[in-house]
Amino acid sequence: MPPKIRLAISQSHTLPTTALTLTALEHTTRKAQSQAIDLLLFPEAYLGGYPRTATFGASIGARTPEGREQFLSYFKDAVDLGDTPEGAGERWVRRELEGVRGDGTREELERITRETGVFLVVGLVERCAGTLYCGVVYVCPREGCVGKRRKVMPTGSERLIWGQGQPSSLRAVTTIINGTKITLAAAICWENYMPLLRQALYAQNVNLYLAPTADARDAWLALMRTVGAEGRCFVVSANQCVRESNLPAWIRDEDAESSNGKANVNGGTVLPTRLRRMSVTEDGHEIALPETGSRKVRRKSVVTPEGHEIALPDTLHEEDESPETSNPNSSDFICRGGSCIISPFGDVLEGPLWDNDDGLLFTDVDFEDCIRGRLDLDVGGSYSRYAGRFFVDLEPVC
Repeated sequence: MPPKIRLAISQSHTLPTTALTLTALEHTTRKAQSQAIDLLLFPEAYLGGYPRTATFGASIGARTPEGREQFLSYFKDAVDLGDTPEGAGERWVRRELEGVRGDGTREELERITRETGVFLVVGLVERCAGTLYCGVVYVCPREGCVGKRRKVMPTGSERLIWGQGQPSSLRAVTTIINGTKITLAAAICWENYMPLLRQALYAQNVNLYLAPTADARDAWLALMRTVGAEGRCFVVSANQCVRESNLPAWIRDEDAESSNGKANVNGGTVLPTRLRRMSVTEDGHEIALPETGSRKVRRKSVVTPEGHEIALPDTLHEEDESPETSNPNSSDFICRGGSCIISPFGDVLEGPLWDNDDGLLFTDVDFEDCIRGRLDLDVGGSYSRYAGRFFVDLEPVC
């Protein structure tokens, strides 16, 4: 019987600078080493940061100088891995790019994993030329960086700040950990809602499916359980747990300007510069609700004929700041986490972890469970072939 592999998640949030975040990453990895963890996943955009609640001063047909300053700050926080805009793939892995140098982040990650023996999978924001990409890098203790991919389809307003990655970077990576062959690949956040992208990973016979995310909704756990059962693979999903006070200064400054009364006029309705509390419908539409200073919005919800629940402002009323809301350690979470580890049968092995902004979640797994699950379902093998034949033989529906 092969030895079990200890998989882990770091539910940690991005710090004010990339240098500090790298230092925290090393500290967490050394803590993982002390607990005999073999593979450790960090959340989406852990290096560089997920700019939650930021507007970048953008509206349809217009951008503001303040928004461009925000983008400048965000661009400087991103990491340069020494790649090309089109993505050099294996040439980048083998360091065959002449005249292209990064900022040392790749080398720092390779040093950390080499010294600790922990295989790292790190969500990050990569800058290349003038474009930012949301990406994931796979770092092996023996071989260094063995793969990197960029998010193929940013969701919603992410498209304003992140470019589209290359589908070719969806290639899985195979490694050996404790004598066990592991084929791993990552789908980032709402890429997991793309059935064909999931199938592209299943078709490579992945037995470890990584899902760094920024989604803390209840539906996320159901999706991860579906992926585990569907792909007959272990699923590891990491999210940041973020308090409002953890946001970078360039986002908090926008909040301060909003509370000082600076506003945009849109169709006769005065809205704060920063539209904070976000409601997301099932089809991915973000609906922002205004909240400024101590004036709270009483909210009602309506359901459209299509079944979408939309939160609407009712009446504004003044509220004294309560001890609960004034305590930075109580209810100021803007993302509660929800990291989890799922079995190849869709069972929850660990998590979801809520309201813990420095959590290390881990469990020991037997990768032969993935083969046991293929007894009755193999969507990357015979099931995919017969499904394709079935749909080809169908008569077109008029």
